[in-house]
Amino acid sequence: MAAINTIQDEIINEFALLDGDMEMTVFYLMELGQKLPPLNEAEKTEDNIVKGCQSKVWLTATLEHEKIYFAADSNTAITKGLVSLLIRIFNGQHSDDILNADLYFMHKIGMERFIGTQRSNGFAAMIKQMKFYALAFKTKSEVGS
Repeated sequence: MAAINTIQDEIINEFALLDGDMEMTVFYLMELGQKLPPLNEAEKTEDNIVKGCQSKVWLTATLEHEKIYFAADSNTAITKGLVSLLIRIFNGQHSDDILNADLYFMHKIGMERFIGTQRSNGFAAMIKQMKFYALAFKTKSEVGS
């Protein structure tokens, strides 16, 4: 499994190819969202909604062999693309790595230029929720051992 920073660097390089073209960047983001595996309808519940997102975002997490795997969906294409980037970075990582991750890719790709304040707040809420899952799994494994 690639390290969190290695994955972030890959994302930065992919977006660099778009050369700051807003239309292409948004289109690419929507394309990434389309590649996200669909979330089971049964998991699209109130409990799985990320609070603080303007769009609806459902997020679930499972722990397998000490690693966390996320699944998500959204009712908007751009938001789905955003959450797919986070899943790409955090999927298959250990709790500590997720909790200690310094996410810098957003600034490097100039994300704030093309997603606006509302989506930035929602994006921060998604990160917070993923870190919350990591903390919950970490606490559970420490209590259980």
